[in-house]
Formats: sequence, structure tokens, C-alpha cells
Amino acid sequence: MNTGDTAWVLGSAALVMFMTPGLALFYGGMVRARSVLNTMALTVACLAVVSVIWVAFGYSLAFGGDPLSHTTNALIGNLSHVGLFSHQGPANNTANSLTGPPGHRIPVFAVASFQLMFAIITVALLAGAIAERARFWPWLLFTAIWVTIVYIPLAHWVFDPSGWLVSKLHVLDFAGGTAVEANSGAASLALALVLGRRTGWPHEQARPHNLPTVMLGTGILWFGWFGFNAGSALAANGLAATAFLNTMLAGGTGMLGWLIVEQRRDGKPTTLGAASGAVAGLVGITPACGFVEPLGGAAIGLIAGIICALAIRLKYLLGFDDALDVVAVHGVGGVTGLLATGLLATTIVNQGGANGLLYGGGLTQLGRQALAAAVAVGYAFVLTWLIAWALDKTIGLRVAPHHELAGIDEAEHAETAYEHGRPSGHFAGSLSRAHSAGHD
Repeated sequence: MNTGDTAWVLGSAALVMFMTPGLALFYGGMVRARSVLNTMALTVACLAVVSVIWVAFGYSLAFGGDPLSHTTNALIGNLSHVGLFSHQGPANNTANSLTGPPGHRIPVFAVASFQLMFAIITVALLAGAIAERARFWPWLLFTAIWVTIVYIPLAHWVFDPSGWLVSKLHVLDFAGGTAVEANSGAASLALALVLGRRTGWPHEQARPHNLPTVMLGTGILWFGWFGFNAGSALAANGLAATAFLNTMLAGGTGMLGWLIVEQRRDGKPTTLGAASGAVAGLVGITPACGFVEPLGGAAIGLIAGIICALAIRLKYLLGFDDALDVVAVHGVGGVTGLLATGLLATTIVNQGGANGLLYGGGLTQLGRQALAAAVAVGYAFVLTWLIAWALDKTIGLRVAPHHELAGIDEAEHAETAYEHGRPSGHFAGSLSRAHSAGHD
């Protein structure tokens, strides 16, 4: 076992896990005060649901026996490690198994834990599309079904070496442009269409209630993204360092690109735009971070920031209420990153990859990237729409209109994020006693 690689992968898994609470802060600050707790609860609850599913059977279906070499089915893994244990006795169970190439072998549990965090953050992203109108318990059921039917097959196709997108199509996707970004964007569009518009949208614009929280969430997401991207090397090596640097550059240039669009379009750069641009750049570099040079990483971030800022208008033009712009940032940004990989990838960075169009590789790799994006978008959209439609027609995914208007936090959780000036605690008790004494 390579202890350095093991430490890096476990540390990266922890970083990616931290992204989900960061996403809860990011989303929570973007909604109205009356919906902040529900929005954060939808996001954080994915940690619980997906963890159970992943250990029970999700990891086994996504990666089969050995996540780097032993699975042979191109469409789905197997059930050889249900519960993350083999059936060969205590001495040979998965807890004692190593995986990876000679010199870089790490515990299977380390890879399983790392990939678990990807599954969690992917479904958590979807909560942003239906913020301010989704019921809590039906959402948890949706999460369990969606991870099983949509995420796990896509993860197998692109993250497992035997998956058909990587083994047959030879797509280049270092850290999840297909299974995470394009997938979540397309699924968010389907969810938004099934649940419908928020009451009053688009005439009534829901302004973010706490921009400092949004900025804090952005910082946590950016911090965690180093584990997301650089950790995908599954080793503490030069490729991880390249992915790390590309991640930093793309986040910065993505922010600049978005702010430039805002300045030209609206006349002012905003903090919300800075946060959104950073995330857009990070999304764009995700599939490319281990295949492009730093100059290419900076270019991809800038392009993603500009394109995603412009893509925000799509929901107004097409009439779908994607509350927190998951489609524009993650869907459009993920597809942009996949296509940019087909342009800027180079074997100078990763000999296991391919040369993109601008490095003499011709149109072949660009075509593969486009096909992979289309597959991810089409598969995620259709299956998500069917799952959401079935649940909405049976148990109902959307809150009642009067609960939506009065405040979904009170209706779903019997809580509010802020007291809005109402006395509480010791002060409230003192007032109550004084009031009673007055009546006496």
C-alpha cells in the first residue's frame, strides 16, 4: 500500500464531503429567508440517504469488484460487494483489499469513500433547481431512486475503466463532467419542468436574502474542489498537482469572465456574479483538469464563466423556473468543459489521454466528447423526468401553494431561520412574566 497516495485520497474525500455543507450555504443564501432551512435541509440530507445506498449496493453496481480493473460489464457493475464486503471470508474481504497500479496501490475503501462523496454532491446539486417549492420526505425518496437509476450507471460508464464511455468511446473526463455536471444540469431541467414555476415567477423575482452566506459557501466549494479534481488522480503525483493548479486558475478566470459579462450587460459587477462565475469556471475545468496545460485551464475557466453568465437568460426565454441556475452553471458549464477538453487536451500533460483539435488531434476526440455530453444529458433528462413525474403524481413532490407563500420552512420543518424581531429565550420569558403580572 502506498501510504502517501492513501492519505491524499482520504483527505480529498473529506474535502469533497465538505462541499455539500458548502453547497447548502451557497444555496441557502440565494433563496428567500422563508425558504432557507428547507433548501439547506434538501441539500444536507443527501449525505445521509446516499451514504446508506452507496454502502448497501451503490458502490458495487458502480464499480463491481475492483474499481480500477476487475469489472467487465460496460453498462453496469455487479453485486459482488453488496454491503462493501466480498463473500470470501474475513481474510479476503474488501476492507483488506488494495487497488491501483503497482507502486500506487491504495485501499478499496479509500476509493469507495472518495466516490461516495461524488454521488452525494451530484444529487445535492439538483435541490437548487426546485428550491422554495419541494417537500422534504418525497425529496429523500426521489434522492434514493435517482442515485440508483441515474447516477450509478453514469458513474460506471465514465469512472470505471470498463464503462463504455471510457472503454469504448474513449471519452476524456478526469473528474466528472459527464456523471456529475452534465448529468445534474439535465436532471435539474427535468425536475424544474415537472414541479413547475414558483408562484409569481418570473414577474416576482426572488432576491438572495444573504449574500455573505453565498460568498462563504462559494469559498467552501472552491476549497473542496481541489479534492474533487486533484483527488481524481488517485495518487499524490504530478498529475494531481496539474489538476490542482488548473482548478485554481479556472475558478479565478471563471469569476473574471462572469463579471465582464455583468459589467457590459448590467453596468455593475456583483458579488453574486463573482460567486457564480467562480463556480462556473470550476465546473468547466472539472472534466479537463487532468488533460490540459495551465494555460488551457485558464482559458476553459474564462470561456465557461462567459458562456454560463449568458446562459442564465435561457430560463426566461424558454420559461422554466430553475430557481438557482443549476442548468446554466452546471449543465451548460459541464458541456462546455467536455467540449473544451476535446479542443485543448494534450498528451504532454497526460499520456493516457489524447490530443485535442488544437494540439493536432483532429476532430475525433472533439466528436467523442460531444457524443458523451449528449448521452449524459439525454439519459439524465429522460430518466429524471420519469422518476419525478411518477413521484409527483403519486405522493406529490411540491408543497401546497399556501405553504409556499407563507413559508416552506414553517410548513415542512416547523422552524424558521430567523426570528424577524420576535423575542425569544430569556428575554421572551421575562416579557411573558411581566405581561402575566400586569394582568394579575
